[in-house]
Amino acid sequence: MAKKRSKKNNTSKKISNQSNAFQNLEKDVNSPNTKVVSSGIPKYVADRMAKRIFFTAGIPTLLGMSVFVISYIIVTKKIAEIPPSSTIAISALFFLLGLGGLSYGILSASWDIEPGSFLGLENISINIKRAKAAFKPASQNFDEVKKN
Repeated sequence: MAKKRSKKNNTSKKISNQSNAFQNLEKDVNSPNTKVVSSGIPKYVADRMAKRIFFTAGIPTLLGMSVFVISYIIVTKKIAEIPPSSTIAISALFFLLGLGGLSYGILSASWDIEPGSFLGLENISINIKRAKAAFKPASQNFDEVKKN
């Protein structure tokens, strides 16, 4: 016959009070020595991006929507016969220009405090590298920082 093993009674171990644990946690969070490091987009860069996006994406998108209105007016006033397929094609072209303008507006913005050039073409390759680095796994980014 197998010998029965006695179960250990764990009541002798002291379990810390949960409320004390949470109080200590709050003290750690509220300590003034913690530094908050933000890896977000600075406000001046976001403002530059918004201005560029307004012009390079907003205007073509508004033109894409206005194609339908203008086409409707031309057809209803019997100024000309416009096939619906051409209205859709022209509108789609403007929407594609708006999509390209959105990407251009984001990638051409300078991250320096100074605004940079008017078109911002020199910033595109730098910002593409930044975007690629942001999508790398965190361990790869940590290894690259460690090497430098």
